[in-house]
Amino acid sequence: MTKQPLSVTKVPEVTLGFWIVKIAATTLGETGGDAVSMSMNLGYLIGTAIFAVIFIAAVTAQVRAKQFYAPLYWLTIIATTTVGTTLADFADRSLGIGYAGGSSILLALVLVSLLAWYRTTGSVSVSTVSSPKAEVFYWITIMFSQTLGTALGDWTADSAGFGYSGAAALFGGLLLVLAILHYWTRISKTLLFWCAFILTRPLGAVVGDFLDKPVDHGGLALSRYTASLALVLFIVAWMTFFRQRPATAAH
Repeated sequence: MTKQPLSVTKVPEVTLGFWIVKIAATTLGETGGDAVSMSMNLGYLIGTAIFAVIFIAAVTAQVRAKQFYAPLYWLTIIATTTVGTTLADFADRSLGIGYAGGSSILLALVLVSLLAWYRTTGSVSVSTVSSPKAEVFYWITIMFSQTLGTALGDWTADSAGFGYSGAAALFGGLLLVLAILHYWTRISKTLLFWCAFILTRPLGAVVGDFLDKPVDHGGLALSRYTASLALVLFIVAWMTFFRQRPATAAH
């Protein structure tokens, strides 16, 4: 009997390389978002509008694509993290909701999105993202999680007093714990994936702030444009030398 080929999704296989690029992309979202809203003096609202247009265009292209295409996928991820950066900053600072209030609201939105996705399709696993309906839920959940991660990063580094290096160590440690739980326990891999996905965003946020914030605020005072370009080059180089495969679809 001829073996039937495995069907694949339009999202990448979750490997160590996936998480490396994800952290780099979320860091780029922080420096890129700040470059538009702060360095260009466009403000959080206009910055959010600009990145929202890019996000919608990227998601539309991703959903319409016939197969996995790594550059398009990561462009969409970067779009979610940049709009998440400016949106979280607008809510926390311009609207005065504050980091705690913003984080609470966004956590609720992530949970509602996951619940609606689960009730509609029966699963929130990445391996089931093989239909337009599942893809829409996937990207909405990611957008909310990226925005939540931005608020969590700012809250931890600023309000909680951890500073950029302390917050990076905290979120890095939590991700290490999740990795241990993944390999050494029977806890749901889907639950651990979404926890890790959310936590990589505040890690990227505090690393991005560490790179471009003034020295007297605990940063390195690098140009946001220079830091963003370096991150873009790193992501492109990684994808060039380490080809990513699409995740196998669940049956």
